[in-house]
Amino acid sequence: MESHSRAHQAVSALRHVLGPQWEFSLTAPANRTFEIRHRDRGTPYIPPRSVPSWDQLLSTLTTAFAARGVTRDDCLPLRWGRETELTISAVQALDPVLKDGRVNPYRKGFLPQPVVRFTGDRDEHGDLLDGFLTAFVNVSQVQPIAGLDDYAEALDDWLFVLSQLGFHARHIEVHGRVEVWQRRQVAGVTLMFNHLYLTVGDLVLLWDRENPDRMALDLGTGLERLAWARTRRDWNKLVFGPFVDAAPVSVLDAIRTATLLLGSGIMPSARGAGGVARRVIANIPPGLIRLGSSAIVRAFHQHWAASANLQVPWPLICSAMEEEVASRSVPRCPGAPRPHRAA
Repeated sequence: MESHSRAHQAVSALRHVLGPQWEFSLTAPANRTFEIRHRDRGTPYIPPRSVPSWDQLLSTLTTAFAARGVTRDDCLPLRWGRETELTISAVQALDPVLKDGRVNPYRKGFLPQPVVRFTGDRDEHGDLLDGFLTAFVNVSQVQPIAGLDDYAEALDDWLFVLSQLGFHARHIEVHGRVEVWQRRQVAGVTLMFNHLYLTVGDLVLLWDRENPDRMALDLGTGLERLAWARTRRDWNKLVFGPFVDAAPVSVLDAIRTATLLLGSGIMPSARGAGGVARRVIANIPPGLIRLGSSAIVRAFHQHWAASANLQVPWPLICSAMEEEVASRSVPRCPGAPRPHRAA
């Protein structure tokens, strides 16, 4: 199947599955960009009064996906060590199918996957913009599919899941391009979905370039961004809670990310995944750690534990973080080894 023909067929499948309550339109240039909007769009959005905990939000997502036949699977390990040192997206669970020619992926279904990325949008001072974090929970549906109808039905399922969180379809817009991107062994078509003006996530149709009948889908958003779209609360207060004024946002982001890394058993080292942990902890000032980090680490540990099975309890994370920060503040003779710390 010619690739751009597949893109057009994907749009046709979406039109068929979503039905007449959704309007499709093509825009310039050359009718390559399309939009999908609900026919009753334009009504005001009133955020729900209740603000669920992260556990409650994940529980609602799990139940809603299961109601559509999509069961929750275990997370991928944060230490990846293949094409990337760390897991940066739940779509990496599809590597065996899309890159290795195997039948079974590493994981499939609903994956609330903690990830670490350094690609978030930043302002002119280098600070992360609202909506972006170095570490977040990549809420995903990843699975091999038999055809384009499965891809379209995944969007319909996602609209149902969003409705269980308090969103309404009339506030959701979908847009994409009727063209195919290609990266190494994989080709794909990407849909982006917005809640009003806020981009929430995407739905990607993927296939093996050498075997186009080997297809999969990746629906992805961030748990934190999803909560932001739902509540419309201040971003930093939503993510950092009562600690929002305790330190600069860049430091809070570093502690939050370090808690995930250390909690996953990735201790600071000179290279590899441990080098990433060392790079993150380097953003934490010694003075803050000397005042104590147990309360904030415990809170972030609880956040990550809602989606991942952390290997290291929060008291040991505090100790490892404090030792790493202290090792930077103690002068060393040239060539002297760094202080030993438990793996």
